[in-house]
Amino acid sequence: MKDRRKVKNGKYTKMTLNLMSTPAWRALSTKAQALYIWLKLEWKGPKRNNNGTISLSCRAAATKMSVTPNTAAAGFRELQKKGFITVTRPSFLGTEGEARLQLYEITELVMPGSKAPRHLYAKWKEGSDFEVIAPAKTETRIKK
Repeated sequence: MKDRRKVKNGKYTKMTLNLMSTPAWRALSTKAQALYIWLKLEWKGPKRNNNGTISLSCRAAATKMSVTPNTAAAGFRELQKKGFITVTRPSFLGTEGEARLQLYEITELVMPGSKAPRHLYAKWKEGSDFEVIAPAKTETRIKK
């Protein structure tokens, strides 16, 4: 007989009715709701808590969601506006031209070293969006 604890059924995430009943969740587009689930799947759980250092690029998110990168980027902005995620480190182009992804906190989850999650989405009200920090854009140079 196999030990059930060793059987891996893949990764999963929990979505609570409390979260999905908030006005902020209901105000999200379906693309932002789908993106939120993919972002939560990047969390490593309470034992290896990486909340605050969660990263997912627009291109990777677009591939996972089968949408364009612009659609994924719009989902990231929506999640920030409604308080589901916050940027803990903005993206930037490093000294050697190496890009660094934005890092995110999922406000539903506790941050390492904290006792409770912030639940910013529960404080969201229509017309009072949270700040959005957009990913850094590289300049497009036109050859003459």
